[in-house]
Amino acid sequence: MEADFESTGGAVLIRRLPGILHLALNRPEAINSLTLDMVRMMTHELETARDDTDVKLVLLSGRGERGFCAGGDIKIMARAAEENDIRPAMQFLMEENDLDLSVHLYPKPVVVLAHGITMGGGLGIAAGADIVAATETTLMAMPETRIGFFPDVGSTGWLFEKCGRGYPEFLGLTGYELKGSQCVRVGLAGCLIPTPGIPGAIEAMSSHAPELSSDRPTASARIREILEPFTLKDIPSDPEMDQWVEEYFAGKPSVTGILDELKDCVTQDDLCEGVFERLSERSPIAVAVTLQCLRRDEGRDLREVYQSDLKVARYLMEQHDFKEGVRARLIDRDNRPQWDPDTFEKAAAMLRATPFEE
Repeated sequence: MEADFESTGGAVLIRRLPGILHLALNRPEAINSLTLDMVRMMTHELETARDDTDVKLVLLSGRGERGFCAGGDIKIMARAAEENDIRPAMQFLMEENDLDLSVHLYPKPVVVLAHGITMGGGLGIAAGADIVAATETTLMAMPETRIGFFPDVGSTGWLFEKCGRGYPEFLGLTGYELKGSQCVRVGLAGCLIPTPGIPGAIEAMSSHAPELSSDRPTASARIREILEPFTLKDIPSDPEMDQWVEEYFAGKPSVTGILDELKDCVTQDDLCEGVFERLSERSPIAVAVTLQCLRRDEGRDLREVYQSDLKVARYLMEQHDFKEGVRARLIDRDNRPQWDPDTFEKAAAMLRATPFEE
């Protein structure tokens, strides 16, 4: 398959099939984490293909077995913290946001093959696609609050469009990891194609792509029909978890309120304990800001969400917890961050006194 790509040494590989522009992220040693050059390469190719009548469908994938995309390159964040200069990181986030929004608004259907680790910025790319195909290896999460950051890339808006009640808050606050068919059940993926079926699915799309409609919704519906023989039909349901997530997370206005209610939870013990454990690892100010963003961005126009994301990113990157989180998780890797403020009560008081930029 590698020989079919026009470029074989770059961080984004380009492959042209009948009716298809196939872009493959090519940093498998870093789980295809995004650099600014990769964002710019993808943006250029998408813009070039926008008016190319031979391109009916855009296919996005990642090289290597570990995953589609683990997010933004951690070196960008580490350098911002070490050098106390967030300008390069802000430039990356601005162009990444523009790329992600362009996928949402693209005039042609977009399909993402999201195998393995698909987190943070990887989900940001996938969020605007018409079809996100998970595999049995897929692992999806928004883990940013572990480094004192927040789930950006528009997620505090589009999570509400994709997921059932309570899941935007649950996933955004806790960084809970969805595996395989869970990604489809919760709504971050549209179907599950077992790994052995991926080559056949690509071949089938290639066979039919030239005949696809120029209308994105119509073409997307046809692609779903083409992929249907390759998809796993029986996605397990979990009504007990769905009910628990809705009861304890949907529409909640404060982190302390969520935790207080969970203390009295008499069902789903593992999930309850997991929330306390996960939140205890995370920056209180980042978690509190995340919940405020979720409350603000539910139902909001995505363009506005992406614009606000940059203001929130700047605010958090100027806080103590971002530098400390990057130090503890990415640089020293001692996994012992000293958060300040160190409780959710103090974080809530801090935000009341000095709100982050809206």
